[in-house]
Amino acid sequence: MRRFDAQAIFWAPEVLPTVLRVAPTSQGSLAPFSHLDLRGSPGTELRRASDGWYAVLQLGGATHRLMLARLPAKGTAVAVELPLDRDFDLQTRAAYRLWTALRRGPIRLPAHTGPIQQRRRLVLALRALDGRLEGQNYRAIATVLFGSERVEDRGWKTHDLRSRTIRLVQTGQTLIRGGYRNLLRSQRRSA
Repeated sequence: MRRFDAQAIFWAPEVLPTVLRVAPTSQGSLAPFSHLDLRGSPGTELRRASDGWYAVLQLGGATHRLMLARLPAKGTAVAVELPLDRDFDLQTRAAYRLWTALRRGPIRLPAHTGPIQQRRRLVLALRALDGRLEGQNYRAIATVLFGSERVEDRGWKTHDLRSRTIRLVQTGQTLIRGGYRNLLRSQRRSA
């Protein structure tokens, strides 16, 4: 049995838009790198589900997540289905990363990188929410997040860090109530 952090996580395309729907294609004139062998490939994990097969593929230094109605035979060319929906640009980027990895090219950007400032704010929001859920008041949370020297130099009721801490807790609450899914969509604006 593997440790929890070493196990593959399988996602449905409805939950994670970068899961690509892949199907065998009958077009014989496709380039050789469009052939995908999932059975027995190193770095590939497969799982059978009621709606088909799910694969987590380590290729080109990146993790690719695929959903297949049926597994293609070895050497069969494959195609990616890209629905024209609100996640089209995310799926297109994921398909491009897979295509690049299959042709042995370098993958430039990880699947979900956002601006460093946004990532830091999300970390602070989750830490602030953890403190609040443990029963800490906003001042104690701000002291842990920003340091006691920044919190104690003025009156707390009108302190800008008090308002910031409250907003961080609210952001954390939004994230755990399902708002984390919007992180994928907000990256379209920043990319």
